[in-house]
Amino acid sequence: MVSPTIDLLKNEVPLEQEAVVLAEDGVTGLVLVDIINGFCTVGSGNLAPREPNRQISGMINEAARLGRVFCEKKWPVIAFLDSHHPNKPEDPYPPHCISGTDESNLVPALQWLENEPNVTIRRKDCFDGYIGSIEDDGSNVFVDWVKNNQIKAILVVGVCTDICVLDFVCSTLSARNRGFLTPLKDVVVYSGGCATFDVPLQVARNTKVALAHPQEFMHHVGLYMAKGRGAIIANHVSVGGLKKP
Repeated sequence: MVSPTIDLLKNEVPLEQEAVVLAEDGVTGLVLVDIINGFCTVGSGNLAPREPNRQISGMINEAARLGRVFCEKKWPVIAFLDSHHPNKPEDPYPPHCISGTDESNLVPALQWLENEPNVTIRRKDCFDGYIGSIEDDGSNVFVDWVKNNQIKAILVVGVCTDICVLDFVCSTLSARNRGFLTPLKDVVVYSGGCATFDVPLQVARNTKVALAHPQEFMHHVGLYMAKGRGAIIANHVSVGGLKKP
């Protein structure tokens, strides 16, 4: 049952989505954001779901489907994995996805990606994968991935829609607009391949320092904000034929 609040939100701030066809003759890269146990596998840490969640399960299934397509075609894939040092907290959240623990590893349905030659794994210690790709010498793993593969479009999936996905998308669009990511043109966020967490208001009121975070509401807001920054929001993604001249 859809909440009246969600209906009101979608009526007041409607989000136009589109079907996106990935051209065989283009260069599209797949970006997987934090599809790891600590955010997606029931009982796997402070920020993991407490019970099975349909939005998260759907996101994992779509990420796995797209991962198979990209790997079969040998198209570039980069996976960001939240991995924190135990002595460096990420306020306002409790300790999570500590480096070296299974929390910071890909969910079982995606672990096969680690053995694929077209996949780049980047462990990050902050919300934003763009910032988390900066090396000590000032180089950037994500920027190099785009340039080395001559990527013209990226397809973004993962968690959380309104946090790590949104932060990465905003930074990427700003960098693209500044000319730092040539030849990147399009940033596509696939709504069915994204998810966020759920903390209902009544739960937040009974939990110390917790903020209310209604899942469907914040998922919509995250996508809406990404579109407002210049991202393309897709509700369907498929692979098509050659582009017309």
